[in-house]
Amino acid sequence: MTEILAQDYLLEARQMQALSFVVHIPLVCFGIAFPALVLFVEWRYLRTGDELYRTLARRWSKVMVALFAAGVVTGTILSFELGLLWPNFTATFGEVFGLGFAIEGFSFFLEAIFIGIYVYGWDRLAPRTHFLAGLPIAVAGVVGSFMVIAVNGWMNHPEGFTFENGRVTSSNAARALFGNPYFWHEFVHMYVAGFIVTGFLVAAAYAVYALRGRWGRYERTAFAVPMTAAAVASPVQLLVGDWAAREVAKNQPVKLAAMEGLGQTTKGAALHVAGWYQNGEVVWGLGIPKLLSLLAFHDINSTVQGLDTVPLADQPPVNVVRYSFQSMVVAGSIMALVAVLFLYLRWRKGTLPASPWFYRAVVLCGPLSVVALLAGWITTEVGRQPWVVYGFMRTEEAVTGASGIPVGYGALAAVYLGLVIAVGWVLVRLARMPLAGPPDDRIDTVHPLSHVE
Repeated sequence: MTEILAQDYLLEARQMQALSFVVHIPLVCFGIAFPALVLFVEWRYLRTGDELYRTLARRWSKVMVALFAAGVVTGTILSFELGLLWPNFTATFGEVFGLGFAIEGFSFFLEAIFIGIYVYGWDRLAPRTHFLAGLPIAVAGVVGSFMVIAVNGWMNHPEGFTFENGRVTSSNAARALFGNPYFWHEFVHMYVAGFIVTGFLVAAAYAVYALRGRWGRYERTAFAVPMTAAAVASPVQLLVGDWAAREVAKNQPVKLAAMEGLGQTTKGAALHVAGWYQNGEVVWGLGIPKLLSLLAFHDINSTVQGLDTVPLADQPPVNVVRYSFQSMVVAGSIMALVAVLFLYLRWRKGTLPASPWFYRAVVLCGPLSVVALLAGWITTEVGRQPWVVYGFMRTEEAVTGASGIPVGYGALAAVYLGLVIAVGWVLVRLARMPLAGPPDDRIDTVHPLSHVE
């Protein structure tokens, strides 16, 4: 058993880590998806010779640099927090998961090198060479997130090591991280989420232009590319989510019970929408008979394990997990509906939607995608509590015994506030930069979007 150090600010330590995740995870989505969108637009330029695509790719590459720089700050803070806030975790299990973070570090440096080459090579490299220089950026962004999620998957479903007397006696890092069956649905879920968040946030920015009557060919193209990516990814995420939920049911039944507020192990368990969990049951909620058993095991009469199978001390905060999960599902469903509508209109008419209500919905889906992302990660991480390594080390055993956490918390919040302001200022400056190009492509060209108010 690991010695539990005296720490009066365990909750604040967890909140510090959570704050860093909240700021960093949306940037991870851009690291996964945005380079692919930039490269797609540049590829269109190489195929067609249309300067509009080159202009768009070049402007987006500047946004990519700004967000990468912000990610450097938040990622560095996260890496320090891991060791400073949770030293017993890293000391005990570092040999198991350290390989993942080592490869992630190499991918980060590779990404940084090629971002520099890509951005400063616009007028210095041959067009095809410049495009090829961007490919490692996209690959490194995916590899980095792959490694971090592999570590998270291991924390939720630890294997590949032996544990005796509070310490790791032997380990197989490759098997623990990459042979872990719990890892793959997490990675696919996050990869698809990257395109949803990036696609909807970028599309939302150009939807605002549409509602303001600034709807030239440049804006229409800049809207269509990310919107199409988000529209394709959103319905796919519903299928991936079903896969993920079944893996949770199999490998972390207590987390599933918390997600659904299931107090008692039940055959043919009902699914409850809304309501509040108290005294072992959901009150004031809408119960749908046998639906939870069907969704979890594809069998309406299957038995779903309840929270009664573990002591109260081993249960996560049910209402936090449950409402986070339901928020993610509702937000994801709304985005999927908007996505299907967009794909249908594009397929039937071959043009962008004309109704201003559609563009208002896209503007809503921008922040809604971030809500779904964060709610999903809250479900994953809080649902694992009270364990930092599921079944092996409790969070209270991992935390530092150092004092001064409240001071660090305040300083961290100030740093992130300054970072958000700085990144926002840079992005606004980039958006206001004059657009070079032929008259038909200028930003002030107006397209007749019907009934825009």
